[in-house]
Amino acid sequence: MSKIKFGTDGWRAIIADDFTVENVKRVAYATALWLKQNFEKPSAVVGCDPRFAGPMFADVTTCVLASQGIKVFRAENMFISTPMISLGTVRKQASAGIIITASHNPPAYNGYKIKAFYGGPATPDDIEKVESQIPDTINLELKSVTDYVTDGLVEYINLEDMYVEHAEASFDIPAIRDSGLQWAYDAMYGAGQNVMRRLFPDITFLHADYNPSFDGQAPEPIQRNLQEFEQLIKLSEGEIAAGLVTDGDADRIGLYDGEGNFVDSHHILLLLIHYMYKVKGEKGEVYSTFSCTSKIQKLCDAYGLNNTVTKIGFKYICDLIVNSGKPFMVGGEESGGIAVNGHIPERDGVWIGLMIWEFMAKSGRSLQDLVQEIYDVVGKFAVERYDLHVTEEKKQQIISNCKSGFAAFGNLKVTRTEDLDGYKFFFEDETWVMIRPSGTEPVLRVYAEAPSTAESFKILDIVKADLLK
Repeated sequence: MSKIKFGTDGWRAIIADDFTVENVKRVAYATALWLKQNFEKPSAVVGCDPRFAGPMFADVTTCVLASQGIKVFRAENMFISTPMISLGTVRKQASAGIIITASHNPPAYNGYKIKAFYGGPATPDDIEKVESQIPDTINLELKSVTDYVTDGLVEYINLEDMYVEHAEASFDIPAIRDSGLQWAYDAMYGAGQNVMRRLFPDITFLHADYNPSFDGQAPEPIQRNLQEFEQLIKLSEGEIAAGLVTDGDADRIGLYDGEGNFVDSHHILLLLIHYMYKVKGEKGEVYSTFSCTSKIQKLCDAYGLNNTVTKIGFKYICDLIVNSGKPFMVGGEESGGIAVNGHIPERDGVWIGLMIWEFMAKSGRSLQDLVQEIYDVVGKFAVERYDLHVTEEKKQQIISNCKSGFAAFGNLKVTRTEDLDGYKFFFEDETWVMIRPSGTEPVLRVYAEAPSTAESFKILDIVKADLLK
């Protein structure tokens, strides 16, 4: 049997190649061992998103856990988001949550994510304990899910109801519905569609039906994947005030303003800090990853808030939310995963979208105007990225050069360097470039921040030419 390795956010593999019933059994069995070793009366919430074969793999997981005497709370349908599993884990006081999803990966993939009892990503230490116990082969006599229900080991629960009720208790949903603003939502055929349809039945929906292969496209809410949605908003000629997008398991967000401009996570994080502190009067810690805009620090300085910069990966933000002992306000990463106080320590694209829509509805201001309010404090900016596909040898050479340090890239003089997770080189006007190797492929991720998109790409082009010469 193949060796199974968890990545930064679960185990993912190609369906019918490595992601098979037998391999899911192996992982579920190791999960059961870990649960029994760490909890007196272990239990787990189990569900799946609408990706191909999700219900089958969720049933296999359910049966393996139940066969080991673990109580399973099984989600009733297959439009289950990762945040719904995390919320259900907290509400049912379960030992863990398991969702069958490959998140934003291409449709050929499926995956297996483990969530901790506190409703966020399991720690790397716990994942390692599960991984180390995955057997090479497995031979289990399993009964049907129905039999385990009869035995009292499996109980079906409605996570959709739970999530909708939580949202209705946490947001002024009537204010959003009755604001007179027109909203649009692109589900990318993913797990957010049912709850959004229940919360806002009258808005414009796109890709919000059952399509387990996501129409052949990776359900990742980045601008190049959202051209149909972007055109929908532009053709509305200002009638649609804002567009929300979520990925396959609805934990990542994409956002558009009423002019059809993509609003990235850097801007969303700033909008959330502005809304929660300046408008709602909340205070608490801000957590942002190393690849996020420096403007977060500038806004926090202006508002007297503490911003802690973490390594890249939501698990580092979750660890601070759960274990720092400090009141928390906002935490997020550049790739669209953001958490806020008042919810779970988990990325949630739908939840963050509702925060922005509520901000717009209550302020009576357009998303463009709210972004301008941020610029009035911190200045205009744009963060752009290149992925440089290079040989492994070239990648290692460039990283070695980064360690040694650069005095300049072309005519851009380096004034200081940070190396928390990758290498960030600052220039005289506080613009910067960041270079970070991919841990899984021969790719260098190169980010740049400057006052405009054109200037960011100019920096990227200068740095790219220097790195590849």
